[in-house]
Amino acid sequence: MSSVRLESVSKHFGDVVAVDAIDLDVEDRELLVLVGPSGCGKSTTLRMIAGLEQPTTGTISIGGRDVTDVDAMDRNIAMVFQNYALYPHMNVFRNMAFGLQMRKVAREEIGTRVNEAARSLGIDGLLERRPAQLSGGERQRVALGRAIVRDPEVFLLDEPLSNLDAKLRVSMRSELVNLRRGLGATMVYVTHDQVEAMTMGDRIVVMHQGRIHQVGPPQEVYFRPANRFVAEFIGNPPMNIIRGRIENDSDKSVLVVGGSRIPLSEELGRAAAGAAEVDFGIRPEDLRLDEADGGVAATVQGIQFLGSEHLVDLDLGGPHLLARIDGHGEYEIDQPCRVAVDLSRGHLFHPETGDRL
Repeated sequence: MSSVRLESVSKHFGDVVAVDAIDLDVEDRELLVLVGPSGCGKSTTLRMIAGLEQPTTGTISIGGRDVTDVDAMDRNIAMVFQNYALYPHMNVFRNMAFGLQMRKVAREEIGTRVNEAARSLGIDGLLERRPAQLSGGERQRVALGRAIVRDPEVFLLDEPLSNLDAKLRVSMRSELVNLRRGLGATMVYVTHDQVEAMTMGDRIVVMHQGRIHQVGPPQEVYFRPANRFVAEFIGNPPMNIIRGRIENDSDKSVLVVGGSRIPLSEELGRAAAGAAEVDFGIRPEDLRLDEADGGVAATVQGIQFLGSEHLVDLDLGGPHLLARIDGHGEYEIDQPCRVAVDLSRGHLFHPETGDRL
């Protein structure tokens, strides 16, 4: 069983709190992705699991064994770094075999493991080459192969695709997911790229300022963000967040934004009960334009054509919304329009704490 558990784990660097008392469980054979902006504590968390950093407080267990004070080399984990960390003077075979040689594994077994891993990664024809003779994608495969041959309990990957070009990153994402399934391995993956997190993770962990803000499957995090930070960080373009005032109109709650009045759904009305002000969130794809029957009056202030879609900046008389619209339409700056809001996809957040209401 290759599970990982962090209990009340913190890491302080002097007066700086890099990781703040987090609790986290990684399930056996799960691909868990830690995502967040630079400096949020995700790489420090990974390094503590690896044994490269010692927690200031808390305990870390791998496979049910407390490894908090166990050296990195004795944790039976394998780590793939952002810069691949290949030895430039060694060929591919020796790079992949080096860790096994240090562990005194028999030469015949080393050869078997390296050749099998190389075949699975499609680099069996590159074993005599040195890193300088390889492309970025090939170096990435060598780094993965070096991890695979160790047959670890847990794979730890720290932004392994960030040095690749955009096209290669897309293909390598799929290859990594398929590789993990084939190995039946537990992986903890760190990235600042929320597209990687959403497309690769069985679950994702959103971190900010050393704390975990939400843990869950990608769809849950996207459609039910726990707070305003998660709502704005996950999604490209991010969720629209606008401040509004709550008023009662007959038997319905109404969100007053600038000069516009948006009747809330029954569910959102219940969530807003007792609140004077809220932050209203709606994703760009949940807005529609040119609705003849109703909608909110707006003016087009900007247009970005992306081929299959437009991103349209809409002025609601002060507040702005960004709408993701089908690319076949035609829009002009200063064009008046009506905006229909899919309130079944709306979100309300506390204006001070940012928590979901």
